[in-house]
Amino acid sequence: MTTVKMYTSAYCPYCSRAKALLQARGVTQLEEVFVDGQPELRAHMKGLTGRTSVPQIFIGETHVGGCDDLHALDAQGALVPMLQA
Repeated sequence: MTTVKMYTSAYCPYCSRAKALLQARGVTQLEEVFVDGQPELRAHMKGLTGRTSVPQIFIGETHVGGCDDLHALDAQGALVPMLQA
């Protein structure tokens, strides 16, 4: 399974929702980068994605976006193949 990295926040309902979907699709190893109180990590995330909101999710080297983007990818049937690549 492809590596998944998620920039996240401890009390973010969208982060929890994204994590639950990833787990439901078989992701057992999720690298979580908590940006709470870490301005340098949030700045790094913004540099990578152009976005300041969490979650920001990477599957392998591909930035898939946030929670809504992840769910849209799943609805299109593209999430599982991407995870299995």
